[in-house]
Amino acid sequence: MTHNKVPPDVPDVAQARPTVLVAAAIVIEGGRVLVTQRKAGTHLAGLWEFPGGKVRPGEDPRAAVARELREELGVAVSAGEIVDVTFHRYEPEDKAVLLLFFEARRDGGSPEPRAIDVAAWAWATGAELDEARFPAADVPVLAKVKKLLQIQDDGVSS
Repeated sequence: MTHNKVPPDVPDVAQARPTVLVAAAIVIEGGRVLVTQRKAGTHLAGLWEFPGGKVRPGEDPRAAVARELREELGVAVSAGEIVDVTFHRYEPEDKAVLLLFFEARRDGGSPEPRAIDVAAWAWATGAELDEARFPAADVPVLAKVKKLLQIQDDGVSS
């Protein structure tokens, strides 16, 4: 028996925009995590996020992390293990994103970040990672990042 009818809660994939693959970095130094603020005039302008961006077709997501942080902040990083993977659909805009959050470290000799292609950047503590200040797609990873910050704090203070 075949069914041609799609249930009403399933989006029509033939009409939907393709899911955008995004790679982001979780860079922790000195008990703080690197965050960037989205520029005015962009989708989700003014919100804070973990730095990164769209993965180009055929590009390794870890290479995309390094490229994006170089382009946005002027820093050299190496991406390691995946911290989290999230999917989010922004309804009114009909945008869907699949985010890969990678643990990343600044390479030796890398300069301090500077706002090249972002509105601002900051080193944030766990207490400063307020869900209301982040895009919905980033919210699921915030608890994991807070735990990583706590682990690093515990390791530093021991």
